[in-house]
Amino acid sequence: MNRIFLFFFLMMATFGFSQKSKINLDNIKKEIADKESDFYYEKMLFKYKALPKSIDSIEAQHLYYGRTFLDKTVSTSDDEFKKLLKDFNKKNYPEAIAKTRDLLSKDPTNLDLLMIMLQCYDKLQDMKNFSYYLSQFKLLTSAILDSGDGKSEDSAFVVNSVGDEYILINVIQIPRQASRSSKPATGGMFDIWENNNTKTYIKVIYNDF
Repeated sequence: MNRIFLFFFLMMATFGFSQKSKINLDNIKKEIADKESDFYYEKMLFKYKALPKSIDSIEAQHLYYGRTFLDKTVSTSDDEFKKLLKDFNKKNYPEAIAKTRDLLSKDPTNLDLLMIMLQCYDKLQDMKNFSYYLSQFKLLTSAILDSGDGKSEDSAFVVNSVGDEYILINVIQIPRQASRSSKPATGGMFDIWENNNTKTYIKVIYNDF
């Protein structure tokens, strides 16, 4: 896991961050469903799968946050996900990859699935496939990092789920000993992580649009 995130940080240092921007979920919901829009979800997915590095920061934002409006997504509570996790925990990486690839065909922007793919290919030392999925992972996590700076409620990082929140915590390296408090927010919940008098604000949005 540490190697994965080290590689991720090296890539982030190379490509940099785009300008922070407020997330307009209502607009994203509209755009990803409009076949005439440049941000039509199926159109963006084609680029995302074929050449992730061709996706710009606005498209990445629509891909990541647009997922919350999709009818078919994969949950960590699904039986299929639990089965692939069993294979992964047994270190049966080829079978875990096959199952994960199948689920990614249904839910290509699922960070939990991408994280499993990265760990499998890392264990198998398959750098070609590792790099491909890292590009997708970087693209989506960059969208989260571009949603704010985490320094206040107004500039909180915005994530689709608690699972994505914990992936973000690893990426920005919030220490394990950090304390967490929560408070209601419009359309979601704020989690405030505090360590050494430094607070990081993360907003987990509700999928009830």
